[in-house]
Amino acid sequence: MNAGSLAQELEDFKEFGAKTRQLTREFSGVRVPYFVNEFWTSKQRAAHSLHEVSYRACFKPQLPRFFIERLTQIGDLVYDPFMGRGTTLLEAALLDREVAGCDINPLAPILCGPRLEPPLLEEVEARLQQIPFQGNALRTKEELNVFFHPKTLAQLRDLQDYLGGKGLLLDAVDRWIRMVATNRLTGHSSGFFSVYTLPPNQATSLAAQRRINEKRQQSPPVRDVPAIILKKSKALLKKLDRGDDALWRRGRNAQLITASAAATPTLPDSSVDLVVTSPPFLDVVDYNGDNWLRCWFNGFDAAQVPILKLSKPSAWQEAMSEVLTELARVLKPGGFIAFEVGEVRKGAILLEELVVPAGLNAGLHPELVLVNEQEFTKTANCWGVENLGKGTNTNRIVVFSKP
Repeated sequence: MNAGSLAQELEDFKEFGAKTRQLTREFSGVRVPYFVNEFWTSKQRAAHSLHEVSYRACFKPQLPRFFIERLTQIGDLVYDPFMGRGTTLLEAALLDREVAGCDINPLAPILCGPRLEPPLLEEVEARLQQIPFQGNALRTKEELNVFFHPKTLAQLRDLQDYLGGKGLLLDAVDRWIRMVATNRLTGHSSGFFSVYTLPPNQATSLAAQRRINEKRQQSPPVRDVPAIILKKSKALLKKLDRGDDALWRRGRNAQLITASAAATPTLPDSSVDLVVTSPPFLDVVDYNGDNWLRCWFNGFDAAQVPILKLSKPSAWQEAMSEVLTELARVLKPGGFIAFEVGEVRKGAILLEELVVPAGLNAGLHPELVLVNEQEFTKTANCWGVENLGKGTNTNRIVVFSKP
C-alpha cells in the first residue's frame, strides 16, 4: 500500500462505527493531513499471549500490527529503534516479517529475544528441575528483604548463580527462564516473587517499599521461584502454535542491537521497509528508577544506562532529529516510518509539532498524522486543532516516507 492508499483507507475507515474526522495543519510550509478515529482497540483482537511481559510505557500490539499489515509484505524488514519489551518485533515476526530492534537499555534484548524463539513448556519445566535451587538464606542481600522473604531471595540468588555460571552458553531455555524471572521480580499479586508493591513495570526504592510495608502492615511471604516461573511460562505460551513456524524462522534471524537509536552502523543503508516505534517522551517515565531491581538481577547498574530523559522540548526535538536522520539512512526509498509520539503535560504539548519539523530536516516526507482516539468526548463533532489533545485517550502517530 502506498501513502495515498493509506490516506484513503483512513478517510473511509468506519470499522468501529464512527466516521473519520479530518483536518490539515501546516509545518514549515508543508501541509499535513490529520485523520482522527478509533482505528484499533484492545477489544478488536486478542493480542498474542507472548506479549504479556510488563514494561513501562509500551504500546498495545494492535498499533504496530495496524501499520505492518498495511505497509509491508511477507519477508519485509520491520525495525524498532526503541524496542523496549519488543512489541513491534514480536508482532512483525508473528506476521512473517524479518525483524530488527535497537535499545540503549540492556534489559530490552533480555525481555524481547526469548519470546522470538520461545521454548516448549515441557523444556522449561525440565530445565527448572535441573537448576539447583538450594535456598541458602545466608547468602542473601539483606536490604532486599523489604521486597523478598529470605528464602525467596535465596532462590533468586541460586538462579543468578546458575545463569551467571553459564555465561555466554545460555541456550534458548535458559534465556527464557531469565526473561520470566526478570518479569516476575516485583508486583502486586502472588504471581510475583515480592510482597505487594508497585505494578510490575516499576520498582520502588528500598525506603519507599519500607513505607509501603509499614502502611499495609505486611511482610514478604515465602514465594516458590521455580513454581512462579513455570506458571507464568504456561500463561505466555498458551497461544503458541507449533504448526506455524513463522515466529521461530524470523526470530532466529532477529537483529537485536544495544546502542543509541541515533547510531546503528550494523544496520545497512536502505535496508528497512518499515519502522514502527515510540521514543521516550518528555520527562514522563523514569526508566532507570523503574528498572533498578531488574538490572540488579541481571548483573548491571541501572544508573550507568544512558537512557534519554529530556525535559526541554528543544532538547527532545534535537535528539529526535538525530534519530530520524539515522532512520532516513537505514530506510529504503519508498519505505515508511510510523512514529508514535502521544501527548504530554496534559495535552499542553503535542509532540508531532516537534517531530514533523525534525523529520523534514532529516529529509523525510510527512505523509499524515493518525490520531487513534479510544474515548470520544461529547464534543466529538465540534473539534479543532486546539482540542485534539484534550479529554481523550489517544495514540498520535506521524507517518513519514522516504522519497
